[in-house]
Amino acid sequence: MLQSIHPSAPATTAVRRPSFAWLRVLSPLVLLALWQIASSTGLISPRTLAAPSQVLASFGSLLASGELEHHLLISLGRAARGLAFAIVLGGGLALIAGLSRTGEYIIDAPIQMFRTLPVVALVPLFIIWFGIGELPKIALVTVAAIFPIYLALYAGIRGVDANLIELAGVIGLSRSALIRHVILPGALPMALVGLRYSLAISLVILVIAEQVNATSGIGYLISDARDFMRTDVIVVGLLVYALLGLTVDVLVRWLERRLLAWRPSFVEATP
Repeated sequence: MLQSIHPSAPATTAVRRPSFAWLRVLSPLVLLALWQIASSTGLISPRTLAAPSQVLASFGSLLASGELEHHLLISLGRAARGLAFAIVLGGGLALIAGLSRTGEYIIDAPIQMFRTLPVVALVPLFIIWFGIGELPKIALVTVAAIFPIYLALYAGIRGVDANLIELAGVIGLSRSALIRHVILPGALPMALVGLRYSLAISLVILVIAEQVNATSGIGYLISDARDFMRTDVIVVGLLVYALLGLTVDVLVRWLERRLLAWRPSFVEATP
C-alpha cells in the first residue's frame, strides 16, 4: 500500500547579520592615528593643533598637579547652581502657563520673546548689574537653561491625552489629584527632554561665561591657554566639556529608565 508522503516543513535558520558596532570604536581611532601622523610629519603645526600624544601628556600633567580637578569642580558648581535655578524658574513658569489659561496669556508671550535673545549679548548687561564675580556666570547659565525646560514642560502639559483628563473627571478626581496623578506623569517624558537640552546648553554657555573676568574654571583654563598658544591645553579643556556632555546624557537616560518604567511603550523600547 502506498503511503502518502508529507514533505517536512523546510527548516528555518535565522540569518545573523554581521555586526558593525566595532566601527564606532575603529573610526575614532583611525582619526586619532591620522591626526598623530599629520602632526609628526609636520603637516599640522603644533601652533595650529597639538598632537594627540602632547594632548595626552598635558592631560596627565594637569591631572597629576590637581589643577584640572580644581577647575572642573568650580565649573560643575557653577553649572549645577545655574541649572538648579533654571529648573525651579522654568518649571514653575511652565506649570503656571500650562495649567492655567490666564497664566499662559501672562507668561508665554514674554518667554517667547526673551528666548530669541542671544544669551551672549547679555554678558555686558550682566556685568553691569551683577559685577564680575560668580553671580553673572551663574545667571548666564540660568538664562540659557531656563527656556528648554519651560518649553518642554509646557508642551508636555498641553500634550497630555484629553481622554485621560476626561476620564479623571468622570471618576471624580480633584484638580490637585488630576495634576499629580495624570498631568505631571504625562508631561514627564517631555520634561526630561527639556532637561537634556538644558544640560547641554548650560555646558556650552559655561564656556563663554568662564572666559569673562574669570580666574578659575575649565573655560578660564582654555582662555588662559589661548593667551599662551597652548593648543594642547585647549584641546584638553574641550575634551573635558565633551566628556561632561556625555556624562550628563547618561545620567538623564538613567533617570528616564527609573522614572518612565511605568510606560509600556518605554519598557518595550528599552534594550
